[in-house]
Amino acid sequence: MPASTLAILNPHAGRASGILGRLEVRLRGRLAEVMGGLEIERTREPMDAARIAREAVRSGVKRLIVGGGDGTVSEVVTGLLAAGLGEEAEIGILPLGSGCDFARMLGIPTAPEKAIEQLVSGGCRRVDAGRIEYRDRKGQEKTSYFLNEASFGLSGLIVESVNRRAKHFGPRSSFVLGTLGAIARHPQPDLVVRVDGREVHSGPASLVLAGNGRYCGAGMKIAPAAECDDGLFDVVVIGALSRPRLWLNLPLLYSGGHIEHPAVSVWRGSRVEAELLGQGRALLDVDGEGVGELPVALELLPRAIGLFGVPEGRRDS
Repeated sequence: MPASTLAILNPHAGRASGILGRLEVRLRGRLAEVMGGLEIERTREPMDAARIAREAVRSGVKRLIVGGGDGTVSEVVTGLLAAGLGEEAEIGILPLGSGCDFARMLGIPTAPEKAIEQLVSGGCRRVDAGRIEYRDRKGQEKTSYFLNEASFGLSGLIVESVNRRAKHFGPRSSFVLGTLGAIARHPQPDLVVRVDGREVHSGPASLVLAGNGRYCGAGMKIAPAAECDDGLFDVVVIGALSRPRLWLNLPLLYSGGHIEHPAVSVWRGSRVEAELLGQGRALLDVDGEGVGELPVALELLPRAIGLFGVPEGRRDS
């Protein structure tokens, strides 16, 4: 009979290198007794976390500790929801990635020792998830799930740049450099965006984001009013801006002040659709991973995932 808790650790996560062995010892020592037994498994390839999570829950595991970044959490969520297992297990987040933006919003500590203690002392909470239908890099139609955000335009180029680098500069610096490089390439695809069937944008756009969480890009507060359990996406559309204006307004993305800019609009809804109007490409970013391109359809799934080890007594911030 399997242990009731399984830790899924991504050894390629941004901050996992060099600490994973010590982390496993700490997990076994601190959590095994508290949680009635603990097993640990490392991922070996892309989407391995989805397979591991699905098989573990089908075998009786009730708690999954996910050690990685937003992308690893997204894989686990995909493994559960695609198999209809969203009610069968809870997820605890151990932030080890470069961004960890969903953990940031929930107030989960990024220091591994503190994050482990949070898994022991934190409460439980059900949160929304997103389902996304898109076209992958080979042009094939795909469906996956996520907790934090899905976006396209500049963000697709940013994650492509950040993931291509070895992230030697630290999370925040890597994303800043990636953003500056993406702005230099200046993609502004001509596209149409619909929220709950209503057309909210038609024309060139720098960035479009459907946020279940508030942050992306290691701390950019793109959707500052988003709540992860209100049943709605916050859809942020940044219209066409020149390179100098994008560079000038970059600091506002970290404070959330960009939503006051006349080129920015914010919409709320449970379904988002977008497609290109002409030639070109619009690359997708789903929880910090470049997965494909437009066209895209997103649906909000209310209270689809249960979390444990979440700070109690605070709302998203």
